Amino acid sequence: MLSQKTRYAIRAMQDLADRYGQGPVQLAEIAERQNIPPKFLTVILSELTRFGLVDSQRGRDGGYWLAIAPVDISYGDLIRIMRGSLALVPCASRFAHEKCKNCVAEGDCRTRALMLEVRDRTAELLDAVKLSDPIALVPADHETSE
Repeated sequence: MLSQKTRYAIRAMQDLADRYGQGPVQLAEIAERQNIPPKFLTVILSELTRFGLVDSQRGRDGGYWLAIAPVDISYGDLIRIMRGSLALVPCASRFAHEKCKNCVAEGDCRTRALMLEVRDRTAELLDAVKLSDPIALVPADHETSE
């Protein structure tokens, strides 16, 4: 499951992608449009700046903007930056692999084998979709199953 911080980061980056090339966007505008607490958004945008995805300028005419074209930023990249991994369990992570505590040997674990497949399919999808890609909205009354 994505953390609230990761979901906020995705929405903020979508907002900046929608305004790419239009100059700095003020933090308060992003926070209001995306319903993100401004103090939390400051922390998120600072982190994204450290990773080189966002640039900023202080002052009256300042704000934030994407440092990289939206076509060059995948949702997979964003989630890895904010979450550290796409994997649902640590032993299925490709870049942040850790052995699970209290588990059987990795080569004998069917759960790990399944989670590797889930991780690979998730990565394939999220790495293919860029911030520049249109995403069709789903009506609010659309039923989802968990």
